[in-house]
Formats: sequence, C-alpha cells, structure tokens
Amino acid sequence: MRDTDRALVQAATAVAKLRCRSDRHTVAAAARTTDGRIFSGVNLRHATGDVCAEVVAVGAAATQGVTELETIVVVGDRGREVLPPCERCRRLLHDHHPALRVIVGAADALRCVPLAELAAGSAAPPDQQPDATPRHAG
Repeated sequence: MRDTDRALVQAATAVAKLRCRSDRHTVAAAARTTDGRIFSGVNLRHATGDVCAEVVAVGAAATQGVTELETIVVVGDRGREVLPPCERCRRLLHDHHPALRVIVGAADALRCVPLAELAAGSAAPPDQQPDATPRHAG
C-alpha cells in the first residue's frame, strides 16, 4: 500500500473518532481525488432510512465539482477499523466512479483493490459477501 493510501485510512479513522460518537453516526469514509484532495463523510442513521458514509463522502466531493475519485476507505467507529462497502454502496460507487480503488482488509493486512474486484465479492470476507442489505449504515 502507498503512503497516500495509509494517509487516507488515517483521515477516515480521525473522522470516525471525532464524529462517530453516537448511534446516529457509526461509520466514516474518506475518498481521495487524483490530485490528492480528500473528502470525508459519516453515515446518517434515521427512522426514514440510513445513508452510508460513502454516499456522504461522494456527495461532498460532488459538491466541490469533483467528477473523478481515485480511492476510498470506510472505517467503523469504536475501533472496528476498515470495513468493505456494502453492496448498495458498491453499486453506487461503480455507477459514479467505475475506476475507483477501495482499501480493504484487516489492520495488519490492508490492501487497495479495484472496485470491480469487490463487486465480484473476491475481496470481502465470507461473512461480508455482497447482498442487497447495507452492512454498515447502522
């Protein structure tokens, strides 16, 4: 993994520690553009439906005119570390940023994989294989 990828994990972890302090926000995401800008977001839990952190980060980037993201990482609160995007987010990310790379894996074995590899389910642990239910929005 590149130093810029490790820095992206650190950015998402910092957001999770700072902003994920209640049941409303339990996951943070950080996305990097090809020119190095980082956009972050936290999930939003609500009775009307949850919004994943990846969607918030992608929306924050779009608000600033970003049309291409290079890499994204998702981090859980309370020390849950890096999480793979849920199936719903994988679909959204693929539709908006098909060349995106995703940081996945355990803390001692993080790696950056093409989003398409995740869509095939090959990078997700067996208990986190793709399905239609968001796994980390709440």
